[in-house]
Amino acid sequence: MQFRLEVPATSANLGPGYDSFGLALDLFDSLTLTIHDEPVDPSRCVNVTGEGAQTLPRDRSHLVMRVLADVLGSEYGAEAAALADRLTLECVNRIPHSRGLGSSAAAVVGAIALAGLVGAHSGGPELTRERVLELATELEGHPDNAAPAIFGGLTIALSHPARAWQIPVATIADVTVLVPEARLDTAIARSLMPASIEHEIAAENSARTGLLVHGFSSDASVLMEATADCLHQEFRREAYPESMELVDALRTAGLPAVVSGAGPTVLILSDADCQTFASDSVRLIRTSIDLGGYRAHRLD
Repeated sequence: MQFRLEVPATSANLGPGYDSFGLALDLFDSLTLTIHDEPVDPSRCVNVTGEGAQTLPRDRSHLVMRVLADVLGSEYGAEAAALADRLTLECVNRIPHSRGLGSSAAAVVGAIALAGLVGAHSGGPELTRERVLELATELEGHPDNAAPAIFGGLTIALSHPARAWQIPVATIADVTVLVPEARLDTAIARSLMPASIEHEIAAENSARTGLLVHGFSSDASVLMEATADCLHQEFRREAYPESMELVDALRTAGLPAVVSGAGPTVLILSDADCQTFASDSVRLIRTSIDLGGYRAHRLD
């Protein structure tokens, strides 16, 4: 028995929408899970190609395998959890790691969704996407990347309780990302955030999040103003100075650019030609907005 699941890259925050706004991109990791008749070698149960192939583990410590086994146990019980001994995983990774494009959220969402498929195969109910979001939020700590990976498109998500709404995107279909070679740990980026901010900053940022919805749904001309973040990017400038220089240059050129998630990738909400901003150390990817979220297939 085999299942294949494709999970999109995501860009969170989109400027002012800190830990709540997210956008799914047409760039997918592919996970193929096989249920064998007998237990498999736990030290060689994962194969990885593409992004992270040189560093990711090949045993059950792989993030997808760990989350999958935990969810099988918590959602379906010991009998379903025992199936983990008979699973192998093939990963084709296209989402850059530690670059602010939701690679860890894609792994967590993919693992939970695969657990739902395996659990249903063993006689239990398949997990709803709403339940996948709840479980992913528990594991990730916030749903900004998980929500678009699950539902697709532009999403606004709450953490308590974990809920998400998909916002229709009518003004743009394609975006550009500039992906530096340098990586950034999300924990480092979060450590630079202040414990509190002034009321004036909070009010300004709140207004821009509302304008961001208007920009995606009705009027792309406001996206420059809507993406002018007041809450997190400047506080993190020292963690990704080159990325902020790119954001500054792009915005000076009239392009609505933001740091993607915790960075250092830069997202440009435009399909304009940005090739001049690429370099030997900065990869340019043009992609469309994914509207469907993860896709699951049973391979027979």
